Amino acid sequence: MGRAFECRRRAKEARWDKMSKVFPKMAKLITMAAKDGGPDPMTNAKLRLAIANAKAENLPKDNIEAAIKRASAKDAQDIVEVNYEGKGPHGVLIFIECATDNSNRSVTNIKTYLNKNGGQMVPSGSLEFLFSRKAAVEFVRTPEMDLEEIELALIDAGLEELVVDDDLVTAFADYTSFALLTQGFEGLGIPVKKAELRRVATSPVELTEEQLEEVEKLIDKIEDDDDVQAVFTNIA
Repeated sequence: MGRAFECRRRAKEARWDKMSKVFPKMAKLITMAAKDGGPDPMTNAKLRLAIANAKAENLPKDNIEAAIKRASAKDAQDIVEVNYEGKGPHGVLIFIECATDNSNRSVTNIKTYLNKNGGQMVPSGSLEFLFSRKAAVEFVRTPEMDLEEIELALIDAGLEELVVDDDLVTAFADYTSFALLTQGFEGLGIPVKKAELRRVATSPVELTEEQLEEVEKLIDKIEDDDDVQAVFTNIA
């Protein structure tokens, strides 16, 4: 009984740890979207997607509403999107996307994580051409779904490929087709688990398990930062 209790306690702590990191980041994206395009998700596609992604991460409704209201508050902080690029151990390239109200803090933190973990920051734009930007929409496959029909229906929405991983399916398109692709899913009535822009390495590298563990420590440090929204690497 004691061991079972300990396992449940650890699982609960892991969930709370994830929530404490993910929830503020999702709320920040909602605030940014509402500030850019208005507080109505029906007329603001970016906000609609930010809310959908937040719900997929179980962000409570009250938190979502508070994030939207924060966008129109008089003392609302200006949050900007900034990217940083770096090199990690073993030839790993790292592209970091942030949303921050203090870029000096963000760049200092990112530089520290890299320097202390065998990496270094590189000038902005150095790695841009080594990653392709893709629109990615995830959905859960149900028994009645015909993936071939879905694929045909989404070709006009810019679909390039469907990648199936058990019941999780990811639709990829060029980043310029992001709005079209998400609208395609809305038209088909397929619930979206997650919709985002990704950076996919054009020349992935393979690492040994030992090398991967070393790099993952660095990636974990970066991802834990409150300002960091996404981290992309060239790891295969």
